[in-house]
Amino acid sequence: MIQHTQRRAFTLLEVLLVLAILGVIAAIVIPLLIGRQKGAMIKATESSIYGLEQALKFYAIDHDGEFPQGNGEQVFQVLLNPGVDDGGVALKPYLEKLPVDAWRQPFYYESPSAKVPRGLKPAIWSSGPNKQNENGGGDDINNWSELAH
Repeated sequence: MIQHTQRRAFTLLEVLLVLAILGVIAAIVIPLLIGRQKGAMIKATESSIYGLEQALKFYAIDHDGEFPQGNGEQVFQVLLNPGVDDGGVALKPYLEKLPVDAWRQPFYYESPSAKVPRGLKPAIWSSGPNKQNENGGGDDINNWSELAH
């Protein structure tokens, strides 16, 4: 009778072959995922800008149709801490926290602004993927370009 010995481990060649296959798959998939992540971060920033516009519209409704004037930091503080009404009652904040883009960079704000056609809303922009403020140009994400929603 012939006895069969059972194999209990992989050979070094088999392990190296599996690692090589995984390396090839990773080399194909990772660049695709990185490109999608950048696109997702741009979309998230566009959504944040839209949400910020909505908070500013609510502010304008409560203030005779006027948007707050000033730079981003001053305006965002007004939206976070709007003060009290004529009766001394604390007003509800228009924002829950200081807004940042998907890269955790601050938003920029300008009102009034010549950047926005017809000046119907304030200019809001993010410094974008390169994290360099290009005043709404370059790879900055803004609310006034043709591609903005």
